[in-house]
Amino acid sequence: MDNLTPEQRKKVMRSIRSQSKLENKVTKALWHKGLRFRKNADLYGKPDIAIQKYKAVVFIDSCFWHNCPRHGHIPTTNEDYWTKKLGRNMKRDLDVTRYYKEEGWCVLRMWEHEFKENFDEAIEKIIKFIDSAKQKAG
Repeated sequence: MDNLTPEQRKKVMRSIRSQSKLENKVTKALWHKGLRFRKNADLYGKPDIAIQKYKAVVFIDSCFWHNCPRHGHIPTTNEDYWTKKLGRNMKRDLDVTRYYKEEGWCVLRMWEHEFKENFDEAIEKIIKFIDSAKQKAG
């Protein structure tokens, strides 16, 4: 059972930003490298970066909200709620990835820790991914 009232839970959930500081830092770095893309495009699954011309989408997944195998954890408070919530998030991620692949899109999912460990290397990974998608698109 949730230990907050429905109104308190709404307030907490509303305070969660749809764009993280990390996503803004990543998109700014990519923009400065000359890449042009849509940020948080109004596409299925709300990709963080999308280039429709090349059918390429990039998702930057938070280690907590997307249950990273290295850093993800289930909070001990209200464990049942969090197990179900994070499980739904993981299932949705799989569904979104499957959708794009079935539609012929290139999909890149990256963990937030990849940027924290080596930001420049992670940016280069995205650039190479987009170059590859560009080649496939012809």
